[in-house]
Parts: sequence; structure tokens; C-alpha cells
Amino acid sequence: MKNDKYAELFKYCSPKSIFVVTWYGKLKILHCPITVIVKVKVGKLSIGDYVKVDEILLSTSGKSVFMIENQAYHYHYFDILTHL
Repeated sequence: MKNDKYAELFKYCSPKSIFVVTWYGKLKILHCPITVIVKVKVGKLSIGDYVKVDEILLSTSGKSVFMIENQAYHYHYFDILTHL
């Protein structure tokens, strides 16, 4: 990705919040720490674990990365819980 594309992307990003669309089609902003449930065993996390996301970053490919206990994980290993 070129620098101008990164600059455009970062206008809409924050390491402490994320926009999600709920099952009911509502746009909602969630602020860290965000609770997620592990869908796939990854690193020291097991399927079904509830963990807290401390920050949301972007990988060099532009995909969301969740920082959990100082470890980076791609977003697709988790389901975001919008209510707890």
C-alpha cells in the first residue's frame, strides 16, 4: 500500500476504538478494552476464551490487528461482543 493510501486510512482509525455493525444492522462504536471471544485456537488462547482487546492496530496490509496482553492477533480469530 502506498503512503497516501495509508494516510487516507488513518483518518478513520483509532487504536482505542472500532466501529462495528451489529446483527440488527446498527452502527456502533466500541471503546477499548473490547471483549472478544476466541473462535480459533491461536497462540496461548483457546477456543471459547473471553479476552480483552487493549488496542486495535492496522497491519501493513491494512487489516485490523487486536493487541491482547501485548500480543498481536489478526481480527478474524475472534468474535466481537457488542454487549456484556
